[in-house]
Amino acid sequence: MAETTATKKTATTLPKSVFDVETTNHELLQLAYNAFLANSRPNLAKTLRRGEVSGGGKKPWKQKGTGRARFGSSRNPIWRKGGIVFGPLGNENYSKRLSTEAKRVALRQALTLAAKANELIIIDDVKTTGKTKEIVALLKQHGADTVKSAVLAVDTKSADLVRASRNIQNLTVKQATYLNVFTILNADKLIMTKAALKLVEAWLGGKK
Repeated sequence: MAETTATKKTATTLPKSVFDVETTNHELLQLAYNAFLANSRPNLAKTLRRGEVSGGGKKPWKQKGTGRARFGSSRNPIWRKGGIVFGPLGNENYSKRLSTEAKRVALRQALTLAAKANELIIIDDVKTTGKTKEIVALLKQHGADTVKSAVLAVDTKSADLVRASRNIQNLTVKQATYLNVFTILNADKLIMTKAALKLVEAWLGGKK
């Protein structure tokens, strides 16, 4: 018989330095949220300048005597199928930078909001043999099977865990030290193992 997933919920005392921040800076949260989106944005847009558009080598009509305005190329920007003047070139930098301390403050605030909203669940561990039904049972036990977005934070993403969870549409598995404001704020349920909790406390709580 296959080993079942460990789904025991534990009454763990959350470190106040991470999960009980007194003040919430909503502007900082928004900056961290938007910075994550900007830094994840693929720079795929590329338009062609006048010199890059194919065709247009021949002068549309002679310079004088037609009564029309003079044009040297049918690929000028004001003509149909002409080049683009101020379009994106594919080398724009959309990234936004936040200091390390600002990111950590924003993360502590996001985790505090999740804890106060009863969206944070601490479990002992996650053991799986790589079967999806084991992770589905874990989500169902903690009421995370019907939510729009659930996050499972672990200390290490094993190959079995990745295989068991990759086909669950509403679940994101994150290594604890890769949690971000975007993922936390968008999660309806944040399930975290005890080992992951220790990593988060050491990472954000100021411990060496």
